[in-house]
Amino acid sequence: MALSLPAIMKTTAARLSALYLLLFALCAVLLVLYMTSLSARMLTAQTQETINDEVLGLARAYQRGGLPVLVRVVEARSRQPGANLYLIADANGQILTGNVQSLEPGVIETEGWTTEPFSYQRFGEGELDRLRSGGSDQSAPPASEGNNPQSTGEKGHNAIALVLRLPNQMIMLVGRDLGEPERFRAVISRALTLALGMMGLGGILIWFFVGRAALKRIDSVSDASRRIMGGDLSGRLPVTGAGDEFDRLSENFNSMLARIAKLNEGLKQVSDNIAHDLKTPLTRLRNRAEATLAGRHKTEDYRQALEGTIAESDQLIKTFNAILMISRLEAGYSSEQTGPVDLAATVSDVVELYEPVAEEAGVALETTVPEAFTINGNRELIGQALSNIVDNAIKYSTDAAEAPKVRVALERLGNEIKLAVSDNGHGIPDDADRARATERFVRLEKSRSQPGSGLGLSLAKAIMTFHNGRLDLLPANPGLSVVMSFPLRETH
Repeated sequence: MALSLPAIMKTTAARLSALYLLLFALCAVLLVLYMTSLSARMLTAQTQETINDEVLGLARAYQRGGLPVLVRVVEARSRQPGANLYLIADANGQILTGNVQSLEPGVIETEGWTTEPFSYQRFGEGELDRLRSGGSDQSAPPASEGNNPQSTGEKGHNAIALVLRLPNQMIMLVGRDLGEPERFRAVISRALTLALGMMGLGGILIWFFVGRAALKRIDSVSDASRRIMGGDLSGRLPVTGAGDEFDRLSENFNSMLARIAKLNEGLKQVSDNIAHDLKTPLTRLRNRAEATLAGRHKTEDYRQALEGTIAESDQLIKTFNAILMISRLEAGYSSEQTGPVDLAATVSDVVELYEPVAEEAGVALETTVPEAFTINGNRELIGQALSNIVDNAIKYSTDAAEAPKVRVALERLGNEIKLAVSDNGHGIPDDADRARATERFVRLEKSRSQPGSGLGLSLAKAIMTFHNGRLDLLPANPGLSVVMSFPLRETH
């Protein structure tokens, strides 16, 4: 898939990035304008404060000696390096003294602060410009306010000033050049603008490359999803190991896919097992009915045939119920209620139920329950699982060389509560066979002489999974030990 800019802009991440970039640019522009305006106001206020101090000094000189002293002070200050603007003119605006050669028209006509910066030219700047241009033989223009620096083509400067009228109607102007403040403001403006441009460019580059990376991740997820929807349930979403939201999403989806694949495999296995393992009892039912109808029999023969059919049907119903219960438990959908369960009491009830069965089979049934253990679970399901395991242990311990014995023990080991059912029969010596024993319809007895459907341990395993526990088949030397391990603190 081509990673073009329009494709990137269709992603939510790119659109959010563009929105954030726009918001950032707007805030940056407002910051530039604010900082430039603030710096201009601060410099203007500082300039006015400096001019006010100069005016106060000149006012004290005028009070001490009148106009002659004022003129001497103005001339002295005008000759200092970096001096402010000083000008004394007559009532007609003719410049008498100071360091200003020409002014923008109308500046000294209004008393007070100048409303806008004005242009001016100092003494000697016109001569310097003419020397630079090779026109040293030209005479300087008359020193009057009408000589506008802009109209004469000579270089001018901008300044602000305070214009005062003396008691003898003469005019005094004290000002300050704005070249340095304007340069400072220009430097701030350029710096902020450059910073804005660099940040904007960096934001665009980061947005572009991050958008491309995000789109690649999304494309890889889409490709994997298409393969999975095409029937490849073994496929998984890619996980880069970055630990970001894409990895977390992929891990959750992969767990879900593994769960779905497991359920599908279980469904396929159930279908195959139903087709093979239930075919025999159904065929046996049909043959019995057909044999009963084939000849002339007594009423007692028909009764026996019907009783056998009912018994066989009950076994089929139990098998189907076990299959349905396993499917419900493995799918995680169970209407069974959970609550506090006393495992010691459950063990006592199951052992008491199977004592007559064990006694009839000649099996010694022993229990070891040192104390009461309470967990959060379903008492009926736990009792069903334990009953299946005890029933299997009694059946398969009868072939022991010595006195057959089944022992049920309950104990706490670490963070688990273990309920073990052990027998002294032949057991299951092969590890692979022990792993297969908990699968549906698996019966390791080759002769199939013992009754059963091969669902007891499979149901027990599903019940333990439902309780966040596990079912382990371990060698007892001799015999087999089936261990139900419950977590100490149940969260289900």
